[in-house]
Amino acid sequence: LVFAWILTAVNVAAPGAVPDDTFMDSAMRWLLFLPGGFMFLASFVMHSVFAKKTAASIGWQTNGFQYEIAFASLGLGLAGIIAAVSTSAAWLPIAVAQSVFLLLAGVNHIREMVQKKNFAPGNTIILIYDFGLPISYAIALIAIGAA
Repeated sequence: LVFAWILTAVNVAAPGAVPDDTFMDSAMRWLLFLPGGFMFLASFVMHSVFAKKTAASIGWQTNGFQYEIAFASLGLGLAGIIAAVSTSAAWLPIAVAQSVFLLLAGVNHIREMVQKKNFAPGNTIILIYDFGLPISYAIALIAIGAA
């Protein structure tokens, strides 16, 4: 998440960049590509290939539902990468879909902390991503005038 903003700040051309991209266009492309793309793909790998270890880090038991999270993460991650290299018309719908997923996941993580006293690292640290990416998307989309 932070890396996407750093790449934008130092003016590294984003994947799919076009000559008339603004600073916030570049930010949006990087956000979609890195945290919106590759972080979701990493989530897919962690929840499917390393399911037991990931579940333990979150304070969960491994079950079939975890694989559904993996599959959703795969779809959202691929959509993020495709949107990053597409026109700006693709940005809002993908950002909304990813944001709804992340915000509700964040609410669930907080619920687990309050109700079950689950303060496992995988249940707490992830809140930075759960709320940080949707906030970053909102900032970029509002600045672009797309939201």
